[in-house]
Amino acid sequence: MVGLIIMSFWQKATSCVLFPEGRNILYRQEMINYKKIIFSLFIGLSPVWLLAQAGTVHTLWVDGICGMCKDRIEDAAYGVRGVAFAEWNVDTRILTIRQSPEPFSEVEAHSALAAVGHDTREVKASDEAYDALHACCKYRDSEVVAAHAPQEESAHSEGHGHLHGTVYEPGKRGRKAPLIGANVTWAGTSIGAVTDEKGFFELDYVESTRQLVVSYVGFPTDTVLISQDGEVEIVLSGGIDLEEVEVTHRRRSTEVSFIDPIKVQRIGEKELAKAACCNLSESFETTPSVDVGFTDAVTGTRQIQMLGLSSPYIQIARENMPDVRGLAVLHGMEYTPGPWISSIMLNMGAGSVVNGFEGIAGQINVELHKPEAGPRLFFNAYTNAMQRLEGNLSLRHSFNERWHTGLLVHAKQQQRRFDQNNDGFLDNPLSETLTAINRWKFIGENGLMGQFGVKATRTGSVSGQFGFDPDDADHNKLWGATHDAERLEGWFKMGKVFENRPYASIGLQVSATYHNQDSRFGLRNYSGDQRSAYVNLIYQTIITDTRHQIKTGLSYQWDEFDEQLDARVFARTESVPGVFGEYTWKGVEDFTVVAGLRADYHNLYGGFLTPRLHLKYNLSETAVLRGAAGRGQRTANVIMENIGGLASARQIQFIGQPDSDLPFGLEAEVAWNFGLNYAQEIQLGERPLLLSLDAYRTNFEQQVVADYETAGQLSFYNLTGASYSNSLQVQADYEVLPRWDLRMAYRFNDVRMTYEDALLYKPLVARQRAFFNTAYETRNGWAFDATLSWQGPKRIPNTTGNPPEYQLEAESPDFFLLNAQVTKSWKDGLFELYAGGENLLNFRQEDPILSSNEPFSPYFDASMVWGPIFGRNLYAGLRYRIE
Repeated sequence: MVGLIIMSFWQKATSCVLFPEGRNILYRQEMINYKKIIFSLFIGLSPVWLLAQAGTVHTLWVDGICGMCKDRIEDAAYGVRGVAFAEWNVDTRILTIRQSPEPFSEVEAHSALAAVGHDTREVKASDEAYDALHACCKYRDSEVVAAHAPQEESAHSEGHGHLHGTVYEPGKRGRKAPLIGANVTWAGTSIGAVTDEKGFFELDYVESTRQLVVSYVGFPTDTVLISQDGEVEIVLSGGIDLEEVEVTHRRRSTEVSFIDPIKVQRIGEKELAKAACCNLSESFETTPSVDVGFTDAVTGTRQIQMLGLSSPYIQIARENMPDVRGLAVLHGMEYTPGPWISSIMLNMGAGSVVNGFEGIAGQINVELHKPEAGPRLFFNAYTNAMQRLEGNLSLRHSFNERWHTGLLVHAKQQQRRFDQNNDGFLDNPLSETLTAINRWKFIGENGLMGQFGVKATRTGSVSGQFGFDPDDADHNKLWGATHDAERLEGWFKMGKVFENRPYASIGLQVSATYHNQDSRFGLRNYSGDQRSAYVNLIYQTIITDTRHQIKTGLSYQWDEFDEQLDARVFARTESVPGVFGEYTWKGVEDFTVVAGLRADYHNLYGGFLTPRLHLKYNLSETAVLRGAAGRGQRTANVIMENIGGLASARQIQFIGQPDSDLPFGLEAEVAWNFGLNYAQEIQLGERPLLLSLDAYRTNFEQQVVADYETAGQLSFYNLTGASYSNSLQVQADYEVLPRWDLRMAYRFNDVRMTYEDALLYKPLVARQRAFFNTAYETRNGWAFDATLSWQGPKRIPNTTGNPPEYQLEAESPDFFLLNAQVTKSWKDGLFELYAGGENLLNFRQEDPILSSNEPFSPYFDASMVWGPIFGRNLYAGLRYRIE
């Protein structure tokens, strides 16, 4: 039944997206009834909810030594039939496997792991497989083992081999039983290990002592003389029965590595689940580094800010390929539903040259549910007090160990009209969205791997005055706005790790995009088409040894744009071939350097270089200092990046070089970004406090100015003075009590730009923001989350040229926002119900639309948005997964 519903859904979806009949999908006769689809999914999935049970858990000991080993071991495990989830712990050497409903064989798992070069307790890897491992993965080599050991252990270790074995207690009738959690330590040192669930342990052999101390609660401590390295068997006696105690490590929902040279925040699914997270633009509610706002008070279009700069200056990728850019620079974040996301990688400032030259304020990379891993079925349903309905479905299937596929489907509908502030305009646009992805992954032999997929999106919205009807031929009767967009994307990836040189690999990324949209704002019309292609070829290897690593490759970005704003036509083709190289030096244990350089040639702007530099120094095991600097360049898509300005009566001017081939007659935007980051863990009681301090400066050499400072006008021109952004943020994360987390942050932004002859604060950007988040989980599946944020005053563009009744204050007031959510889960999170509220303090910007009573007057303006437009909004939903 579920399969029939999904196939029916998919057929309707593809016919809607690929064969549209008319621009206005909200009112065309054959539009999809999303309420029926979501209801059918509820009914179809309900029997599955009642029958599904968690999979069996298996644990295997697998030898390895580093993060590369972890990736290799987990990849090999996922290639075994019947494996739904696999995670290997580098400290304990334990591989945890959760079984899917398919048959699973431990024998097959042992063989698969040995085949990629890793010993298990049952099967030893062949010499050929072991020799093919990366140099830093040689877990049988005592020097490599010592190099990976913590400093304290390395000081004592003499590198005389490896010792491993099993600790037993005598059982009945002479049968031995393994002791779990026994402490094994070399006498007079801190070098030791703890036995796993099979009583197994391993550690370096220390010849200077040879005395191995074995202890376990309820047993007398024993000292054993070990004459040489190798394998031992130890039997303790005199044990007494004790109750079982389970000790687990709780992973942070947002993590920052102390090892990576570039500071990257990994926002996991657990963090995303703390809020409704309906799409990518709404996924940063609990992340203090990112602000979310609206472009205007009519269309409901969201944009994000980082370092005080708006989303066009942020390079947003999907699985390391360009995603939100061009005509989708703002709306594109709505095309990635939050429930599809498995993690978000976020870094501020300069990024890697491998991913392109466009990033200025930072990079956001989104990872979606994988076709080869994760839940086989994931379903999310959401609704709120404004009758917004959403359904999200994620399916994956493994045909065999080589071929895997995944299907992601999203449907959204909002048709209820609201006008809470009684200004005659809809608080929320009426909207419908349907988007879907089908992706395939191939895992071949000899290190070969590939994937390809297609994504289709169809969306439409209607906003404006309360009674506006887009089919009414008299456009002068009521002011209204419409937005209809179609988008089709396809991509292909192929990568290979060389068997005889496992440190070397080559990868190819190819993507193509078609985007079309039509919009109307009162009497103003806009339409746009974009066709894009992207190719990136990356080769990675080492120079002499793993202390010297290089990445190099070729890239090509091609874009064709056709835009029309009323009678004005803007067409351009951009072609940018490039070459890049990145060198990583790890010659000193605690110091890492990553230096990159790109050379690109733009057919309209000419050739340019993009240097990037990243430095990391570990002051101690719990403190790290990073520095970064780099250049970024981008083409400003000025109409779409300032789409909120169309929701006004402003006259739009392009003041540039009208006779040139430059986009809109304007130069490219060029900026340098410099940043410092300090992070330290401070032990407070039993738990560490993570303290982070970020300081960044972005300095523009060239920039396109969007000037709202003259009443009734919106002018675009090239920067003639200074423009910069200074951002300082301090953040603290702490687990106060078990499962009770606190996150606090404060940020100061100094963002200024020269408008004609005056250096002013950038409008509608808060100079100060404070953030507080608390989250608590109980042992029986309840989770509580609350976020309180304070935004300081924002400068409002000059309105003194308007009549007094249409003039605004120079600055907005400060305000607080409170969001909260409660979640109850069953069966280890396989089924969840959640309910919450946004803007619980019910703060709203008063009169966000100037001249709302006369929308066709020259003073009408809905672009002056500095705060929430919607009041308190309650929501509820459910999540269900089958692992």
